[in-house]
This record gives sequence, C-alpha cells and structure tokens, in this order.
Amino acid sequence: MNDDGGRFGTDTVPAVLAFDVGGTDMKAGIVLPSGRIIGLQRLATPRHPEGTGEAVILQMAELAADFRDRYTDYPCSAAGLIVPGLVDEATGTGILSANLGWKDFPFAARARAELGLPVAFGHDVAAAGEAEFRYGAAKGTADAVVIVIGTGIAGAVFSDGRRLTGGGYAGELGHAPVPDPDHPGSTTILEAVGSAGAIAVRYAAATGRSVDGAQQVLALASDGDQDAIRAWDEAIDALALSIAHCISILGSQTIVIGGGLSQAGDSLLVPLRTRVDDLLTIHRRPLIVPAELGQNAGLIGSALKARDLLDTIRSDSEAS
Repeated sequence: MNDDGGRFGTDTVPAVLAFDVGGTDMKAGIVLPSGRIIGLQRLATPRHPEGTGEAVILQMAELAADFRDRYTDYPCSAAGLIVPGLVDEATGTGILSANLGWKDFPFAARARAELGLPVAFGHDVAAAGEAEFRYGAAKGTADAVVIVIGTGIAGAVFSDGRRLTGGGYAGELGHAPVPDPDHPGSTTILEAVGSAGAIAVRYAAATGRSVDGAQQVLALASDGDQDAIRAWDEAIDALALSIAHCISILGSQTIVIGGGLSQAGDSLLVPLRTRVDDLLTIHRRPLIVPAELGQNAGLIGSALKARDLLDTIRSDSEAS
C-alpha cells in the first residue's frame, strides 16, 4: 500500500482501478483520491502467441475480479489503462508496440467489455508525466517536459498547461536525431547514446567487458576508467542537445528527469544542467529536476486518467 498523505485530494469520491502495462511487467491497484494505492500487484506482462494485447486484457479482468472480492470497502467506478508504444488515446487503440507485438489493438473497447466499467486509455510515459506535472516535480508550471530514461527514452510534453499528444507521436524523444559519437559526421537516435541501456552497451562494445547497467559504468567512471567516462559524457552530451532543442521550440520552464538513470542523482543532473546552459542563448533557463513520484508514477497517472473520465461523464450527465 502507498500513502501519499492526501497529495491528490481526499477519499470522499469513488476509487478507481489503475493498470500500468510495461515492457516486462505490469502493475495494478485500487487508487483512492488521496493517492493511496490499495492492493498493489506487480507481475510479469502476460504474453500469448495469439496476441499480447488480448492476454493483457484477460489478466486485467482476473485482477479486477480479485480486487472486487478482496476489497469490498473500495468499489471502483472506472478504470485507467496505460501501455507503451504508439497509442491513439481518442480511439483507445494501441497503434504499435514492437516489443510486445500488438498492432491496432482496441484496448479501451476490450477493457470496457471485460471490466464492465468506463475505461480511460493512454500512453505509459505520458501518464507518468501527467502525474509529475499535476502533483510531482513539475507541479505549478505551465510548460514542462518529463523525460523517462531507462532501457529506452520517452517523454511527455506540456505547453500552456496542457499535454501535447500529436496524435500519439508527441514525446518520442528517444528517436530524436543526435550526432553519432562512434561515426563522426553521422547521426543516430538519442536512446542509442543517452539511455541507461545504451551507456552499458556502448561501454561493453568499447572495452569487450560486460557491465551490470549504467550505474556500474558510472562507478567505473568515478574510478577514472576513461572508456566509462567517455560513455557517460557522450550520453550527457546527447541528452543535453535534445533538451536544448525542446527548450528552443517549446520554451519549457521545467525539465523533469525520471526512470532508472535518474537514480544517478547529481552525477547526472549537475553536468546535464551545465551542458544545457552552455547550449542555450536567448532562451529562458529551465529547472532540470529529478522526478518525485517514483516507480508508481505511471499507476498514479493511470488513475488520474480514470478520474478525469469520471469527471467528464459526470459533467455530460449534468448538462443533459
């Protein structure tokens, strides 16, 4: 159970079910308006030869039935579901997930049919970003970018107080072009240089020595390993360039860094701030800060989507 001390409100309106489907695992829980998570479950993302999308829906139905039986004091009035990959929130469709293998899967419609509840659907990083924007590290700002850096890189973009969706394509920062440090004069994508996964892979490629993730590369860099220093510095250079582009185009006030790489703390943030500042000219200097909501940010964002859907249903009912 998670208790956020009333960060999100009070427990006087209905609870919601929240589902956060990731590339390797999925989380589920009942989320109260205060932000408390009841019955948090974490399990491997189900896969099925006939379709991972359908397997996810059936797993959701099992979890929802279990929650109803075990937590009778917390009836749920809606559900939120977030998934990785390209999504169309308006139609409730998972457009594409190369890792999980679905294409044009009708998540919202299938979830509504199985759960018997209104279902809000969205992108996993966008939902985590929404939670950080409304209640976390970017609270109180109108213009922000939330960047989640782990095995890959993705983001959520907010301008004038609203999230930009771009038909499901906004925030795909991991595929932004950056200079390829291994092939001067060529370009690659940001997550091939700046992600936690890339830092480890590039160090191993340079040295022939495998490492246990980016944190070990950072430890080696701290001990003076020149190959580790190079991999770490080039990751920061690539991240700084993409962040500077975001600021140049969007005028962002706050850049929130989440995901596994953010656990490096000041070893990441201090040089990143310096390099972004060096790249900017007339632009306002943003705050570059770590995410606040931790590993459950996506689940909280999923719950917020469900709460927003309930508000819309209530408003439409009152207007009719």
